[in-house]
Amino acid sequence: MANYYTDHPEIDFHLSHPLMKRLVELKEDSFKDAKEFDYAPVDHEDAIENYRRILDITGDVAANVIEPNSESVDLEGPHLENGRMIYASKTFENLDVTRKAGLYGVSMPRRYGGLNLPMVVFSMMSEVISASDAGFQNIWSLQSCIDTLYEFASEEQRQKYIPRICAGETMSMDLTEPDAGSDLQRVMLKATYDEKENCWRLNGVKRFITNGDSDIHLVLARSEEGTKDGRGLSMFIYDKRNGGVDVRHIEHKLGIHGSPTCELTYKNAKAELCGDRKLGLIKYVMALMNGARLGIAAQSVGVEQEAYNEGLAYARERAQFGEKIINFPAVYDMLSRMKAKLDAGRSLLYQTARYVDIYKSLEDIARFRKLEPEERAEMKQFSKLADAFTPLAKGMNSEYASQNAYDAISIHGGSGFIMEYKSQRLYRDARIFSIYEGTTQLQVVAAIRYVTNGTYLQVIKDMMQSEVSEEMKPLKARIAPLVDLYEKAVTYVKEQQSEAVHDFLARRLYDMTTEIIMSLLIMDDATRAPELFSKSANVYVRMTEEDVCAKAYYVMHFTEADLASFRAE
Repeated sequence: MANYYTDHPEIDFHLSHPLMKRLVELKEDSFKDAKEFDYAPVDHEDAIENYRRILDITGDVAANVIEPNSESVDLEGPHLENGRMIYASKTFENLDVTRKAGLYGVSMPRRYGGLNLPMVVFSMMSEVISASDAGFQNIWSLQSCIDTLYEFASEEQRQKYIPRICAGETMSMDLTEPDAGSDLQRVMLKATYDEKENCWRLNGVKRFITNGDSDIHLVLARSEEGTKDGRGLSMFIYDKRNGGVDVRHIEHKLGIHGSPTCELTYKNAKAELCGDRKLGLIKYVMALMNGARLGIAAQSVGVEQEAYNEGLAYARERAQFGEKIINFPAVYDMLSRMKAKLDAGRSLLYQTARYVDIYKSLEDIARFRKLEPEERAEMKQFSKLADAFTPLAKGMNSEYASQNAYDAISIHGGSGFIMEYKSQRLYRDARIFSIYEGTTQLQVVAAIRYVTNGTYLQVIKDMMQSEVSEEMKPLKARIAPLVDLYEKAVTYVKEQQSEAVHDFLARRLYDMTTEIIMSLLIMDDATRAPELFSKSANVYVRMTEEDVCAKAYYVMHFTEADLASFRAE
């Protein structure tokens, strides 16, 4: 029987990464929970085995329930009845099965009914579910909004809401408005304090809200009258049980049809303040968005995998001119690039998740005891790495998902354009990944300061010091001149005294940065598991060589005078 986890040993490989030892130790806080919870692990090996059991259940549910339901969900989609969003019929089945399988409260502590799993395992589960149906992954993975509530809400609020999410209730983050898309400082949904009822009231409209009729919402609203920027925004918790929010419209989208995208009207809706006033955008949304961006990276890797699977299966079966098309150089070149992007993208995703796990676990430990100086230094180090790597993982994987889905259609030829084949749905689903939770352009904006201040260059130079296998040494030798080219390109851009030039060339520097880092990651993977990754390492390094050389040449031959040729009339 198919299993979307065990069918792909490349996923399990990442549970053996050297950082997992420290990660598990921190997440389990020296395995203290084993004294109170009989299902808590007692040591590292027990924890890893527990992760594998959860992933095996997830892979089984994904392959044998969610994927078979995906076509029906795509065709039916959600609909609107009396101000309420009603899921597609098979989505209810998916929700029921995932609840019965215990796949909720993934990251939450056991004291609230959670599974206490690290972000790297949650990302693996997200990848697997996305491969079966990216639209359902949106609904399921939004449980991660509870991380923000756990981090910033009061203990009373944690006790009130977290067990409900662990039991399988749904969440949404209500940020965007008709006049406030990427520019969240323009949010105008009004929050006023009701002295009589001792609660907050929300009034206004939210748009493009994924899973917008969920059970529990985190809502960004303007609490400070007379303000017009981010300093007047706070975060609120809205409980659907209290009423006051209706669904006015469900968007008709190109893809991810199973994921309802709603326009909401708030009419004197009762809400609770989450955390402190005025920090809604400045602090809480930033935390919320970083988690969401890692979720989209995982969603993207899942679709990258499924697109590759579809392309490979079709190429093995389809014959033209008396030959299976998988033997045509144009086709196996395409497939090899798809696999290389998948393997390198997955490696970047899980490296980022490990960085997040280490610093978040130390933050959590700091709630209960003072950190030692070396622990504080470790938390600072991994927090910076997580912040630097998240826009790389989200941006590049979301682009790769679209590219792999596009190539899957190309391999299918005319059949790929026919609705009966899955590749067209993967292509439609993938297109949103580089748009929502921050476009690729915004990921470039988030990453570029780490380019110009030398953070990525130092990471790359540190990675270049790592030992690789004999088989990988020739590839590493090919990366060394690319690092030099990259450093020269960054220096050249910094020397241009033009913000417009900096902005124009930022995407190329971002691509070069990410491709070099991903090359080094996949070489490390191939050193430890050559049977899984040697081919992808060879292909990906050559792709990087091709791209970095071209982009470095472009960057270092660009001046401010050239901008005039690109400006729209």
